[in-house]
Amino acid sequence: MAAQRSPLSRLFTVLLAGLLAGLALAVAALPGNLLVGFAARSALGSYAALPASLRTPATPQRSYLYANDGKTLITTFYDVNRTDVPLAEIAPVMRQAIVAAEDRRFYAHGGADLRGLGRAVVANVKGGGTEQGGSTLTMQYVRNVLKTDPARTDEERAAATDPTVGRKIQEIKYAGALEQSLGKDEILNRYLNIAYFGSGAYGIAAASQRYFGKLPAQLTLGESAMLAGLVQSPDAYSPIDGSKDDALARRSYVLDSMVATGAITAAQAVQAKAEPLTLHPTVQPNGCTAVTQGHDDWGYFCDYLRQWWLTQPAFGATVAEREQALRAGGYTVVTSLDPKIQATAQQQAAKVYSYDNKRALPIAAVQPGTGQVLAMAVNRHYSLADNPAGQANYPNTVNPLISGGASVNGYQAGSTFKLFTMLAALESGRTLSTGFDAPAKLPTRFVEQGPGTCDGHWCPANDNPDWMDGYRMMWDGFGRSVNTYFVWLAEQVGQDKVVEMAQRLGITFRARSDADFAKDDAANWGSFTLGVAATTPLDLANAYATVAAEGTYCTPVPVVSVTAANGAKVPVGQPSCKRVLDADVARAATDAARCPVGQQSAYGQCNGGTATSVTNILDGRPVAGKTGSSEQNSTETFVGFTPQVAVAGIAVNPDDPADSVGSAVQAKVIDAVARVIATAVKGQPEKTFVAPSRELAGDPRRPVERAPVVPDRPQNRDNDRRSLLERWLDDHRG
Repeated sequence: MAAQRSPLSRLFTVLLAGLLAGLALAVAALPGNLLVGFAARSALGSYAALPASLRTPATPQRSYLYANDGKTLITTFYDVNRTDVPLAEIAPVMRQAIVAAEDRRFYAHGGADLRGLGRAVVANVKGGGTEQGGSTLTMQYVRNVLKTDPARTDEERAAATDPTVGRKIQEIKYAGALEQSLGKDEILNRYLNIAYFGSGAYGIAAASQRYFGKLPAQLTLGESAMLAGLVQSPDAYSPIDGSKDDALARRSYVLDSMVATGAITAAQAVQAKAEPLTLHPTVQPNGCTAVTQGHDDWGYFCDYLRQWWLTQPAFGATVAEREQALRAGGYTVVTSLDPKIQATAQQQAAKVYSYDNKRALPIAAVQPGTGQVLAMAVNRHYSLADNPAGQANYPNTVNPLISGGASVNGYQAGSTFKLFTMLAALESGRTLSTGFDAPAKLPTRFVEQGPGTCDGHWCPANDNPDWMDGYRMMWDGFGRSVNTYFVWLAEQVGQDKVVEMAQRLGITFRARSDADFAKDDAANWGSFTLGVAATTPLDLANAYATVAAEGTYCTPVPVVSVTAANGAKVPVGQPSCKRVLDADVARAATDAARCPVGQQSAYGQCNGGTATSVTNILDGRPVAGKTGSSEQNSTETFVGFTPQVAVAGIAVNPDDPADSVGSAVQAKVIDAVARVIATAVKGQPEKTFVAPSRELAGDPRRPVERAPVVPDRPQNRDNDRRSLLERWLDDHRG
């Protein structure tokens, strides 16, 4: 209803007056109960013939995203800010106030109040004051549903408010049919859930939050009267966007009306009128850039969830339909985000690099055996706000720096990829005891020109020959991160088998050059084991989580449960897992991965590691992991895991891969990831890793292989060893 009506509306009133004035005068003297029956019979409609939207309301509602505790609100999504609530969750004084303000005879009429309509017709024809509409709550409900029905066309929705006699008669007809089939409380509940209260709030739940920051069950008498008064002219009376004085005047009117209906006493009305108008405006967050205040780091997880949502057929046949479902479907989404783990990850990322640093430490945490993403953090604000001059993507960005996608291909993760070589070798029948006399440099079959080559062949070297060279098995080769051992091992197994293993564990090649290598020439990707392919912390954490889960790969998933507006569980988000490795193979790889973090394998073969501080941070709890340094220390990586969690962090300059982060930051990355793991397992029972079989462990005393690889099939793979900068430029040209 509107406070002041247009000339077209006045013309409609005059036309309607001629039709209804006689009827109004005829029935004005009828007793109330006879009038109810008369109105119902004159409706000439049936419930079954009503539009579907009136029988089963399909009004848009906002969707809620919560953390994994089901209580911590991350954000909401909506086109229209509204949420349905049952009548029992609306304060009784609010129900009484809306009836007193909009339809005092609500419980006496049968949908169309002919007495009230007659009075409105006579008053409007005479003029001289504020016009009266004569619409009942039921008629208003009909109008609100039809003008917002998403199944109708724009023209049909506009027709729901046309100032025509035909439309008004149809409204009366529909209202009568509703009254014959629904109880008064059901109609009142539906009305309160769809009415517009101004300032972007549709329905009483949104209105009570918008104006007073509370649930509708908590509304006081004065607050209820104010909200009820807004419905007649929401924009004009809103104390936020309109006039506070008008809002107070309308509150007084509603309180007097409540006295007239007997809902409250005159003394209660006087007391409520004397109360100051105390507002607690609450802006409901909308989307990932509007996450709960003070937690803009949650935006990266929110964006990942949204991208996941758009791939789920359960929410619609097309991306557009799925987007609309998120924004209007009224879903309750309990995500997998763990607030405590997220807080630690964010704290640690910002501890290594500040928000204003061009370098970043994206961190991801995944739960083995479910694939649930527990945390996604980086020292950036998830925000569309402008950055200082010369700072393209920091401190504010919405780029998916942790999960990849869009323009983010990922980052080189160095020796963490040696895991895939070890797994491929174990799967092929080799044992953890496979030995090789690792030289300082290893000539390979790949032709390459330039400094550091061996007779025209690519010749990888060990970073610390004194500590790395010599007889190595998988245990200490992995623990000390011996390049020449793993390049040799990859040659024995076949680089294509190593690449396939990485893909099997979820490594996605987003960079064009990486995807081409994997598809067309994986067998000649000699440097793959050294981690030259771009990856993301999320992919890397989930790959290591597969090993932690003893060979069970689970697709990363950002939700625990999704509930529709009607309370039904949506069948999405359940762990989607499959076995991709023999359990004993995974256990053997884990046994070797105990070496880098300063722990001992089940067979006592660890003798040095690159991340030995991890064990102290975790107070000796069983843990495994691997460090990784890319060429010229352009990135520094650490992945750690227990049976309960896997966490990966990569120090990098996301905008300039030629900017070396330097080796000094590696210790900080290790510390950061270890502390995230510590938070994740705090309070959980300590779980041990299952030892691999003696068959896969092998015999450490067997003869060592000493022969270097002979270049038997020269291959000109110049771009196999291209610099990170050259590869990045290739992928971004055009």
